[in-house]
Amino acid sequence: MTFLHDLFNLNKGEDDKDKTLESVKNNISFTGANFWILACAIMVASIGLNINSTAVIIGAMLISPLMGPIVGSGFALGIYDFPLLRTSIRNLLIATFVGLLVSTLYFVVSPFKEAQSEILMRTSPNIYDVMIAFFGGLVGVIAVTRLEKGNPIPGVAIATALMPPLCTAGYGIAIGNYRFFFGSLFLYSINCVFICIATFAIVKYLKYPSKKIDENKRKQVKYGITAIVLLMLIPSIFFAYSLYEQQKFLQSVNDFINEEFTLEGNTVIYKKTSYSSTPKTIEIAFLSKVNKSTIDSAESKLPEYGLPNTKLLILQDSTDNIQKLKSDILNEVKASEVKVNEKEAKIKQLEDEIAKNTFDNQQILNEVNSIYPDINSISISNHSFFKENDSANFVIPVLIYNSEKALKTEDQEKLRNWLRQRLKTDSVQVYKEN
Repeated sequence: MTFLHDLFNLNKGEDDKDKTLESVKNNISFTGANFWILACAIMVASIGLNINSTAVIIGAMLISPLMGPIVGSGFALGIYDFPLLRTSIRNLLIATFVGLLVSTLYFVVSPFKEAQSEILMRTSPNIYDVMIAFFGGLVGVIAVTRLEKGNPIPGVAIATALMPPLCTAGYGIAIGNYRFFFGSLFLYSINCVFICIATFAIVKYLKYPSKKIDENKRKQVKYGITAIVLLMLIPSIFFAYSLYEQQKFLQSVNDFINEEFTLEGNTVIYKKTSYSSTPKTIEIAFLSKVNKSTIDSAESKLPEYGLPNTKLLILQDSTDNIQKLKSDILNEVKASEVKVNEKEAKIKQLEDEIAKNTFDNQQILNEVNSIYPDINSISISNHSFFKENDSANFVIPVLIYNSEKALKTEDQEKLRNWLRQRLKTDSVQVYKEN
């Protein structure tokens, strides 16, 4: 029993309650540095969503100060401090408005309006997001109440992900897609509410001293929390069920195609499904023509795979659609070949340029040494020269040598003549290294 008590004991390592509460109150404000950090975090998150960069989005989560007023609200509910609750909610609403404003302005100005995968991930919340927010919030508030804060807080910022759905809501406003707006705003609300509820639970568990209020107000708080939880849970469960049904549909489609066509020797080159249409549809194209009897047999077996009210559309060779599909594929292949050939030609050209402008300095030094032993090092390369009032340039090999004494004028002339023969060029310049 002692072991179990120590295992679940949150009072061990707990910071002073008054000190913790004071720290929470200090973190709910969005003035001064916190406001600038918030605005910058919103901009970073918006850019990360726009360019589909997970690393940038994680960075925005880490620097975001949005957790402050949410945790403050949870503490305020837990100790029945209604002035603190009003202040926390006001600051959270201000932060939310600033987040929507800044992200909307960014996406209005940004030339890239396509919905990337990081944006799409935050438009359909479900019960799993509720669980992540609640358990992430538990970890966060436990860390806040510790004497040594440790590593959990950055992880909580990433797991609960407050900033990305808020910026996705701004994206929805910017492009006029209100399904994106409401979906991501609902996810943001889920995160805020269940982090707050997790905080409330830990504050109650640790027995923080509460303000003196009458029993009716205590009941109002409990009823209000229950109503909000149900308000968030019911749609989340519905969305989770819809996601489950959609994934089950896609798995059934894959099983159907594999069993009825692929294992029968038919190669699928195109597949498209529509879960939201009425009826649901499966479009398939094959590399070669499939017999009508095979198609009819497969279509009759759709209910056996859990695919009732589903229409099977086969794009055969005789149709314009499949011909267009083949043409598009061939055009893509040809375009890729052209790009590869262009790159290979460019590489060959660059290699020729490098070879033309590269000299075997070691070999030339050995040969020069046999004529002028005092020369101990050389560097030779092509140099471009421009004449005044002439836009054209000319390239001349230039040899720079190092020796204790400079070559005499006649020796330099001999060296130039020898180099012209050696390099098969009309002109060569020779200089001594200073």
